Amino acid sequence: MSALVWRGVSFAYPRGDAVLRGIDLAVGEGDVVLVVGPSGCGKSTFLRTTNGLVPHSSGGRFSGDVVVFGRTIREHRPRDLADVVGFVHQDPEAQFVVDRVEADIAFVLENLDVDPPHMRRRVEEVLDALDVAHLRDRSPSTLSGGERQRCAIASAMAAGPAGLVLDEPTSQLDPQGAEDVFGALARLNADLGTTVIIAEHRLERAGPLADRAVLLDRGRVTADGPPGAVLADYDGAASVTRLGRLLGWDPAPLTVREARAMRAASDVAVLEREPAVAIPSEGAVLVSAQGVSVKLGNTVALRDVDIEVRRGEVVGLLGRNGAGKTTLMRTIAGILSPDRGRVVATGTTAYVPQDPNTLLFAPTVRAELAETLRLLGRRDQGAVDRWLDAVGLSELGDRHPRTLSGGERQRVAVAAVAIGGADVLLLDEPTRGMDAASRTALENAARAHADTGGAVVLATHDVELAARCATRVVVLGDGDVVADGPARHVLSGSLFAPQVLRVMPPFLTVEEVSEGLARSAT
Repeated sequence: MSALVWRGVSFAYPRGDAVLRGIDLAVGEGDVVLVVGPSGCGKSTFLRTTNGLVPHSSGGRFSGDVVVFGRTIREHRPRDLADVVGFVHQDPEAQFVVDRVEADIAFVLENLDVDPPHMRRRVEEVLDALDVAHLRDRSPSTLSGGERQRCAIASAMAAGPAGLVLDEPTSQLDPQGAEDVFGALARLNADLGTTVIIAEHRLERAGPLADRAVLLDRGRVTADGPPGAVLADYDGAASVTRLGRLLGWDPAPLTVREARAMRAASDVAVLEREPAVAIPSEGAVLVSAQGVSVKLGNTVALRDVDIEVRRGEVVGLLGRNGAGKTTLMRTIAGILSPDRGRVVATGTTAYVPQDPNTLLFAPTVRAELAETLRLLGRRDQGAVDRWLDAVGLSELGDRHPRTLSGGERQRVAVAAVAIGGADVLLLDEPTRGMDAASRTALENAARAHADTGGAVVLATHDVELAARCATRVVVLGDGDVVADGPARHVLSGSLFAPQVLRVMPPFLTVEEVSEGLARSAT
């Protein structure tokens, strides 16, 4: 029996072009469906039709119908579907209503008139399932991005809906947090038969969870089938899937376990054993934190941190949610003042926060970048065009930033800050919501900035990103620096090492394996 059915669904936002074009799709009860596609392809809009946010809250031109557990969205508004569909937005910041985590989770149950004893039990269950019980009395505004994301998912799960729809649920989560979320989703699906629909760009964990994958491109369903088949040729597939494609493994693996088994059974030629190693930069120090300690309220966020950032470096700043990454970047940028120690800067710094919406206010993408130059007293239309091209936004220059996808807005924010020409770019979770092409554009821009004498610090949970572009990795744990060194050395000793390293050591990335094959063939 179908849980959700799309019948000839097309949609365009007010004064906009079509975002969804003739979608016909059915999702069975108890299915786990993964929705993938490039940034701006319509994934978020597609998901918002599941509970009637599109078209009831968005406005616009809608045709066709969506039937959700027997209810048509033409006749039922979002409030009429809240008991059967739980929805987690791409931006968790927009989902909180009450200024206390536990009360916010209970809010949906209160609106559904759940009796107090049942409400208390459900709140406790989801607090434990998402490992956020210790945050129950905190204000969402005081949480890290990943903590907010897990609390938003807990709120959506509280009502025990028959269907759960999640838009980029792990984009801000550390590896363990992502494991917790997908573990909770797997239990809901296996134990309760919950239908789950997930849009994700990070596919190393989402791919194995799914029964089925749907590929969207420019508002149309272009592929629908088993995850291995759909993702095999998808540019945004997990590293092990791309590795399998490079080496001709069929079917392409979705997990490290599958890839290791295929590696053991394959006749892949022995590669040159030592990939090219990036030489640590010996450039001048641009900014340094010296014995920096920062206290936020009653919480010690940083504790006697020493770190230097040099010209020519791309520094990957890793650590679990709440480890102090954002606090360190904001302190280096001069936004926060240390309680002890000092920050010494011989170069200029610029900070891009996790939430791009806090930076975007101009009527067009192009105007966002031009405004930065105006504030700096510079006029350089060529620089605007160069940065739009560098981050893959040339075709979107005349669009309003608020009409873009989350990944596209993230790129606008990066470009609007980077165009100012600061020596040190501090990018906080810069790949949130980005597709493969966007991540590649960002990586290339980061390396280019470092190669021309600047430096970049990337706070990220994506070890694959760090493996591809970082020359050095710093790991924070509870406000302390627990590792600092060349990227290959630090990542090789991690339990959350890049996927390729766990299959074909000492190679970190698919690109390194490709280069190794080329060297072995000559």
